[in-house]
Parts: sequence; structure tokens; C-alpha cells
Amino acid sequence: MALIKDIDDREMPLLDHLLELRNRLMWSLGALFIGFLICYAFSEQIYQFLVEPLQIAYGNQTGRRMIYTGLTEAFFTYLKVAMWGGMMLGFPIIATQIWMFIAPGLYKQEKQAFLPFLLATPVLFFLGAALCYYLVFPLAFHFFLSFETSGADGTMPIELEARVGEYLDLVMKMVFAFGLSFQLPVALTLLGRVGIIGSAGLIRNRRYAIVGVFVLAAIVTPPDVISQISLAVPILLLYELSIIAVKMVEKKRRATEAAEEAEAAAAARDSDDDTPTTTG
Repeated sequence: MALIKDIDDREMPLLDHLLELRNRLMWSLGALFIGFLICYAFSEQIYQFLVEPLQIAYGNQTGRRMIYTGLTEAFFTYLKVAMWGGMMLGFPIIATQIWMFIAPGLYKQEKQAFLPFLLATPVLFFLGAALCYYLVFPLAFHFFLSFETSGADGTMPIELEARVGEYLDLVMKMVFAFGLSFQLPVALTLLGRVGIIGSAGLIRNRRYAIVGVFVLAAIVTPPDVISQISLAVPILLLYELSIIAVKMVEKKRRATEAAEEAEAAAAARDSDDDTPTTTG
């Protein structure tokens, strides 16, 4: 009976659940569409913001430019920019709609457990994206531009003329890779909270995690050591932070279980004391 009282959700027919899901999807798609329109109106400014690290890497060089080799490449690049920005802009509303759909079916203690992780997810994502934009991009672009040659001594010069579409694909891939990688503490802590993993297992498998992180960094980043290390090192630090978080969750769970056992034992003693004794 106590468990039933802890549930906020009312019993709903399947059709009502489907209607609720449709409404949440409509709100989410509406937020994404409005964000897309807003970002498309400023797509050129957003793209210039994304190009700024490359422009800084060029320094004071004149005559540098970006090109597109397909007739529709620039147009579709701006569409991608608008969609990318629209997803960023609409994410808080989309996340809110997801929460409003699943929250009524959760116990109160489950809501209290999941809400901090829901709030931490966008914060960690933007921290990862900021690290990529302000630290990794300048270092990586300086590294790649170091392969240019001036063409002295009669040799043919080698200069970068970046395509707008390829540059945007690289930037989006890097930003999403860093943002998603920074969700590691959230994922591991949630798994630890439900008992799927434990801090002892994370510590025991640390060496495998190190290898896996560097393999992941090699796959999702450009083929240079700077970018790979710039992604791998923060993930490993987040892995260590996840171990601490899982230990805290385990400690809290043990304290809760001990309190429940003590409460059950006290209730059993009270029940025994209230039991009437019979005399022969």
C-alpha cells in the first residue's frame, strides 16, 4: 500500500498514453522547428562563429578563403548549421518534454534520483563542447596548418583551401564527440545507482577503460596526437570522477538499507511486544 501511495501517476488507458506521447512529440518537434528557423536566420553568423578557430589559426595571413565545389554545397551547409543550432537551442524544451512524459510513472524517490542527472546532462555536454571549441580546435588547426609549404626554391606551394561542407562536418563531429563523451559520469553513476556496475568493478577494469578510451579517441577525432590526447585525458579524468560518484552512491545505498533494516527490526520488536501472552 505504501508503494502505491508513492506513485504520482494515475492509471491511464493505452490510448491516453499514446495521446500523451503524441503531444510531447509535437511539442518537441515544434521546439526543434522553431529553433531551426531562428538559427537559419542567423546561419551565416553561426557558421562564422564555427570558422573563427580556423581564422585565428591563420593569423594575419591575407587572401585566405573557404571554398565549395558543389553548386548546392553552401546551401546545404547552412541548412546543417541551422539544424545543428536548432537542436542545441531546442534541447532544454525537448528534455523537459521527455521528463514530463516519464516522470508521472516514477516513484518519488526515483524522481529525486533522476532529476539531478537530467540537469547535469546539458551542463556536461556544453562543457565538453566548450573544451573542444576553445582548446582542441586551436591546437589541432595549428598542427594541420603546419604542413603548408611556401613553395620556396622553385617547389610548388601547398596551401589549405578548406571546403565549407567538409569543415562543418569535422566541427560537428568533434563537438558532438566531446559533448557525448562528457556524459560518462552520468551514465556510469546511473548504472551504479541501479546496481548494474560497482566501484570495485570500475577500479578493476581501469586498464581496459584506458585502452578503450584511446581507441575511441582515435576513431572520433582527426588523425593527430593532439586531438586524441585532448579527448582521451578528460574522459579518463571523468572516469575517475565516476568511480568517486559510484562510491558515494553505494555508501548512500548501504546507509539506506541499514536504516530500513533497523526500522523493520524495530517494527518487529514492537509487534512482538504487542502480542498478548496466554497463561496456562
